[in-house]
Amino acid sequence: MIRCCALILALLILPAAARAEQPLLADLTSHLIAITTGFTGTSVVLFGATDGPGDIIIVVRGPERDVVVRQKRHLAGIWINAHTVEFTGVPSYYAVFSNRALDRIAPAGMQALHQIGIKNIRLDPRDPNRPADEIATFRTALLDEERRAGVWSERPDSVSFLGDRLFRATIAFPSNVPTGTYLVEVLLLREGNVISGQTTPLVVSEIGLNADLGEFALGNPWLYGILAVAGASLLGWLASLAFREA
Repeated sequence: MIRCCALILALLILPAAARAEQPLLADLTSHLIAITTGFTGTSVVLFGATDGPGDIIIVVRGPERDVVVRQKRHLAGIWINAHTVEFTGVPSYYAVFSNRALDRIAPAGMQALHQIGIKNIRLDPRDPNRPADEIATFRTALLDEERRAGVWSERPDSVSFLGDRLFRATIAFPSNVPTGTYLVEVLLLREGNVISGQTTPLVVSEIGLNADLGEFALGNPWLYGILAVAGASLLGWLASLAFREA
């Protein structure tokens, strides 16, 4: 917090010539989100300052991964996977924050160029030869699923200004936020044009017992599985003894 306030104060007292060379400054209250046992979600605050009036768009992207979208079909009383489409380079987290509606800030072409807004996220199918209508259907299903999971969102009117130059936004992360390195991109726009941009990294990482268990499971998957089954069996046996005594 002190670092962010100092950064904003520095911009305010910079000479006009220096401000012209640096129209946008922004920083986070924390560059690390630590996931521990019982983690229920958290938030960080982004503070910033500009050299004059303008619109602010903040795009937060999590690590990319490949995602398989499945379409299920009911057959003979059971549900089976009928069709699948795999998309590559899918952000594990995506959120857009702005001081007003995106369509009032930037034209559609610019939003598509900078992948601003959920509808403009670039999702490439592993097999580009699939029918276009089929890809569009599975893409829509993926967007709906990520929205329901709370890891993709759009939040207009979530960037607030103090005067014409100081702004802030609260970036919320749900309890199921994936780990990895995130990129927080801040854009300053005027009359639909990007005047300046800044990208800041943010790390989401497990610490403590969760991290130790995760590292052990990745390095020794078979041993971890055996110990997990043995532990569950032991707990079941102890529970049965308690019921017998009762």
